[in-house]
Amino acid sequence: MDTAPSAPHDSTGRTPSAGSRRKVATAAALASAVEWYDYFVFGIAAALVLGDAFFPSGSRAAGVLAAFATFAVGFLARPIGGVIAGHLGDRRGRKPMLVLALTVMGLATTGIGLLPSYDTIGIAAPVLLVVLRVLQGAAVGAQWGGAMLMATEYAPEGKRGLYGSLVQLGVPLGVMTANAVFLVAGAVGGERSFAAWGWRVPFLVGVLVLVLARYIHTRVEETPEFRRAEAELAAQEKATAARRSPLRTILRHHLGTVLLAGGSFAVNTATFYVLITGVLDYSTRSLHMERTAVLTLTLLVSLTQLALIPAAAALSDRVGRLRVYAAGAVGLLLWAVPMFLLIDTASLAWMAVGTFVGSCFLSIMYGPQAALFAELFTPEMRYTGASLGYQISAILGGGLAPFLMVLLLEATGTSMSVSAYLMVLSAVALVSIRLLARRTARRGPVSR
Repeated sequence: MDTAPSAPHDSTGRTPSAGSRRKVATAAALASAVEWYDYFVFGIAAALVLGDAFFPSGSRAAGVLAAFATFAVGFLARPIGGVIAGHLGDRRGRKPMLVLALTVMGLATTGIGLLPSYDTIGIAAPVLLVVLRVLQGAAVGAQWGGAMLMATEYAPEGKRGLYGSLVQLGVPLGVMTANAVFLVAGAVGGERSFAAWGWRVPFLVGVLVLVLARYIHTRVEETPEFRRAEAELAAQEKATAARRSPLRTILRHHLGTVLLAGGSFAVNTATFYVLITGVLDYSTRSLHMERTAVLTLTLLVSLTQLALIPAAAALSDRVGRLRVYAAGAVGLLLWAVPMFLLIDTASLAWMAVGTFVGSCFLSIMYGPQAALFAELFTPEMRYTGASLGYQISAILGGGLAPFLMVLLLEATGTSMSVSAYLMVLSAVALVSIRLLARRTARRGPVSR
């Protein structure tokens, strides 16, 4: 697995041109960026305004908990989207599922922007908000595998990690764009206008994802590895049990690998959502810091990931995925306590140091993750297996992290409880990485 696979060929043996690779990699990166933008605007809005708009109560903390619970619902839907898109993507191709995911995300995000508040339509407002969040979750669960495979299965020899990292860049790009749009929306009309209608603007911008979906549908070709797998299976009389049900094959023969992949990455997703949503709520509500300053800080920290993620991925192409991946997990374990001690100073400068270093360790893990998960599975089951592992980590870590952070802070009164939570997940990650290394050492690297 730590050995980069050979260059992809399609079913006729042709190697994709450099221009084709660049076009597909760019399209996959853009798809990831706009999809994550649509997904992240909900998290920011949950920390700032959704509690008041859709879950009115006498307690600000209760409203935030309700909004973060709705935020977490999206993560519960992500494995569903990953399984459905993975099954169909392993049978019918990567591209159709990516286009479908983008379309669903664009419609759901726009729908949230247009949704009346609790004061207007009563209980129907939070119910519809949950439904639209579920659609967002299913869409992002479907998207990651499609975009990741579009990039990695077009990668030239020895550069699968680097090409996979282009899709991973969608996360910091999505965070930066979401924070920037919220900053603009808040600055245009002031606090009262932001609470009344300004928060809807970032959601309405999400409709632009439909334009990209159309472009990918009409201008981007299916990946060579999928076409080659199709040709090989056709030569073997087309219908094997594995081909009919990639999910069944994963659950019967590779469930341990899927669970270890999820366990290895949960700390990354948890720390990430703690930093971009949990800390936003904590710093503005408990530490009384200015919203605009914290949003700007998050944007600037995300900017540094644009260099760190591909650098870590490129390094993994040279020294091995698991070595780089494990280094990031060790860093998160060691930094969990210092990070929150710095945040608790309520100083923007010290918060910048704490979140920046934490973001560096996130990038070290996130850079090689796409190629790592792709290489755990062969092409005919890769969409299903990689997506399921990633989305399991999203439930274990990301979806519950902001909600648990508020609960832990309310119950203990100290941010060290949040640090302890992240340290436990880091330990789980390191154990999972160790077991994955043993599995892949026995099996050998996936050759394509």
